[in-house]
Amino acid sequence: LYECRKSLICSCACWCVCVPSERSGEDVDIILTRLREVKAFQRFPPPLLLQICSCAFYEYLEKGITLFRQGDIGTSWYAVLSGSLDVKVSETANHQDAVTICTLGIGTAFGESILDNTPRHATIVSRESSELLRIEQREFKSLWEKYRQSMAGLLAPPYGAMESGSNNDRKYDRNPPLPHVPPYIICTLSPSALLQVPSEKLQRAGKVLRNAILSRAPHMIRDRKYHLKTYRQCCVGTELVDWLVQQSACVHTRSHAVGMWQTLLEEGVLNHVDQELGFQDKYLFYRFLDDEDEDTPLPSEEEKRESEEELPETILFLAQIGPDALLRMILRKSPGQRSGDDLEIIYDELLHIKALAQVSNTVKRELASVLIFESHAKAGTVLFNQGEEGTSWYIIQKGSVNVVIYGKGVVCTLHEGDDFGKLALVTDSPRAASIVLREDHCHFLRVDKEDFNRILRDVEANTVRLKEHEQPVLVLEKSPRASTMGSIKYTVISGTPEKILEHFLETMRMDTHHNPAVDDFVLMQCVFMPNSQLCPLLLAQYPFCFTYTQERVEYTVAIKRKVLTLALRWASTHSYLLQEEPAALAFLEVRGPGKSLIRQFSHGEERLQKKQPIRNQDDILLKVFCSDHTYSTIRVAVAATGREVISAVADKLGTNDELLLVHLSSSGEKLILKPNDVSVFSTVGINGRLFSCPREQLNALVRNPLPDQEGPTAGSMSSFELMSSKDLAYQMTLYDWELFSCVHEHELLYHTFGRTNFRRTTANLDLFLRRFNQVQLWVVTEVCLCGTLSKRVQLLKKFIKIAAHCREFRNLNSFFAIIMGMSNPAVSRLSQTWEVSNLNSPSKFKKFYAEFESMMDPSRNHRAYRLTVTKLEPPIIPFMPLLLKDMTFTHEGNKTLIDGMVNFEKMRIIANTIRQVRHCRSQPFNPEICQPNKNHAEVRGYVRKLCVVDNQRALTQLSYRLEPRRT
Repeated sequence: LYECRKSLICSCACWCVCVPSERSGEDVDIILTRLREVKAFQRFPPPLLLQICSCAFYEYLEKGITLFRQGDIGTSWYAVLSGSLDVKVSETANHQDAVTICTLGIGTAFGESILDNTPRHATIVSRESSELLRIEQREFKSLWEKYRQSMAGLLAPPYGAMESGSNNDRKYDRNPPLPHVPPYIICTLSPSALLQVPSEKLQRAGKVLRNAILSRAPHMIRDRKYHLKTYRQCCVGTELVDWLVQQSACVHTRSHAVGMWQTLLEEGVLNHVDQELGFQDKYLFYRFLDDEDEDTPLPSEEEKRESEEELPETILFLAQIGPDALLRMILRKSPGQRSGDDLEIIYDELLHIKALAQVSNTVKRELASVLIFESHAKAGTVLFNQGEEGTSWYIIQKGSVNVVIYGKGVVCTLHEGDDFGKLALVTDSPRAASIVLREDHCHFLRVDKEDFNRILRDVEANTVRLKEHEQPVLVLEKSPRASTMGSIKYTVISGTPEKILEHFLETMRMDTHHNPAVDDFVLMQCVFMPNSQLCPLLLAQYPFCFTYTQERVEYTVAIKRKVLTLALRWASTHSYLLQEEPAALAFLEVRGPGKSLIRQFSHGEERLQKKQPIRNQDDILLKVFCSDHTYSTIRVAVAATGREVISAVADKLGTNDELLLVHLSSSGEKLILKPNDVSVFSTVGINGRLFSCPREQLNALVRNPLPDQEGPTAGSMSSFELMSSKDLAYQMTLYDWELFSCVHEHELLYHTFGRTNFRRTTANLDLFLRRFNQVQLWVVTEVCLCGTLSKRVQLLKKFIKIAAHCREFRNLNSFFAIIMGMSNPAVSRLSQTWEVSNLNSPSKFKKFYAEFESMMDPSRNHRAYRLTVTKLEPPIIPFMPLLLKDMTFTHEGNKTLIDGMVNFEKMRIIANTIRQVRHCRSQPFNPEICQPNKNHAEVRGYVRKLCVVDNQRALTQLSYRLEPRRT
């Protein structure tokens, strides 16, 4: 699916190059898909986007190309699709004197001077290879007249400007006199944290909630007396939280509801009677904005009815933005007022910030207690000037800033997750650059100098470094949480593999079964210490000789128990993988107590494994095609490399020619597999095929894919429309659970660190991920192959029902696949189908679909999904792509080795993610949860053999045939 998506994006430029009058409806749809991926265009109404797709031109600029110069008369308006461009302003007529004042990135637009035919205010030069969308003056004026309000937010934001003077000491001024700089570049500092005027959307949300309360629970809004004082038309904080939690399942916790009310409080739609800025789940009085006036009338029956209809959508909207408001509210508290729950919420946020990826968890917890929230409303605000004393370290939570150096202009742009200002604190030197806000409403997390230095001192004081021969071998950090025995507890930060093992054996406690640190080691050991190295080290630690002093006997027995305990956990974690390593099996068969170890290990596997997973040494039959569509069937091991597959094909064909192994997708896109690629069979796409050919025949493959790669030509609705939606969801869950239960924990590591480094297969994981794509494409294929409008409407309802049952069975993998399939451009563009569906569907279907879409919200690192999962009990089939994304984020953001030692802090974070998979499988799936119908065998066979079209372009064409673009 990713390959189809990539092909679609790459081909978008070809459609844009077409003259607008020659573009087909399909061309417009493909351009529309590309524009919707640019965040700035996502808030445009569909009619505006369609008109832009119909009249825009595509421009590609190499690095260093001048698009236009200051003083030119403009003819076009531009929007940046990729790359970046420098904005240069000169106070003289000489362009060589121009100074870069800002950089325009993806999603920004410029050139609005064509509205009044004034000269260009600045020179625009491409900073790197860039793609632009260009709209000519006549079309832009027409669009501007119709959609002025929507387009105004896309115009280039104001930026800080550099004062040009006669002396060499240039500096930033908060209001510099710039006669030749356009007015939108000059701005003032605004320290306001909260908005003074409510946004239209939140104002409407407050009205909907007030009307709904007056309709459903009118007693909540009334005059209240407290300490002999009467407060008019008030609600109580605890009652508001109670009411909101009862209205929708998308309100996950009471703290989530607090965040939702906080969004209204921040913008003045809801107010505390004493004007406090934080909403609290307590017996405190709050008043809606509409109740501030004494003569505000009660809502009419018509207004109540409209509010009832809008309520589900309003709650979903607030549920999405509520967690951010809750975090802002907590960060506005002084550090001494933050509760333990507050600190956990901040800590969870810090785990996903790019700038803190290499910071230890101990330091993150320290930061959670001292971070301060800071926001600025206007772009162009100067946060600090070059040469000033450094007083704080900043992390960008929302927005972006320009880094400006005197005489050079803007040298770079920093975005969400980046940090700045640390250097001046570490070196105690002046600021090396000025920081200017690049856009409105930027939010920062700030650490002041005193707290920063204290944390550094504490970290150094709590760090113990062990050396051998003047070389560091182990770095420990004192844990802020003392052990249960009252002794000091240390956490491994980094070390050599041998010393890490020795440390865990020395500190392992035998009076507790749960030991997270040892579990981290046995789970992650394959990354930094192969089994061939671990087994001899464990044997070396195991004392075979006995002494007769009582003290020595006790010590020997204790060491033996620790070694055996660690070895048992290691064997249990690796399970069947050990049977593929002779050295590991030989270690487990050591005489003495080791015999019971291998017996226990073997019995555990037989007990737990009902369906056998695909193993490294299993043989498979593999079809490899030639360019003339003939094929050879070869038998190779699952873990066979590309080189081994090519060798087997060459032997089968009896040729000595140098052959390439190529993966050919149904869209004709080809990928040449490398000789050292492991388990190549599992990388084949849903309708992809493996080809072998000499290099000179490579181009012929693209023009000639196999006929069966195109997928079905007719839908299967006639087969499954009579099947129960619950039965379909149940059988899908059974199959998904089988695939999920076969995925070994180490396959996640092989996928993250690269399976070529381990020479291990990830076939079980690949099949599970492929199943997600298959279900997603099944939804799109069935809808696009259904030629009757009424049938398509029924299909949408059917898929919503199946998704609802999947969620009921805690099958989040298929649940997300179905909802993402319904969000595919080929389905979402079927406006007529959706309109009829909305007219004919009961309100519960609209509510379900809106709620399902809200769970897919990617903002704040998929917080909506994560909150949902925390409320579920195992067994759970998780959304695996997100777990892999978390592991990749940790892997790419942290070095595996630091000063030649293993970065065990990185290992610990990745192990925590893998433990989420372990938690999901900690309880067996109960097949008795749904009583099978008579045709359960038919349903079972259907869901396991879904036929799909995996070519996005072909799906778009099918969609366009169903509903041509409206003129």
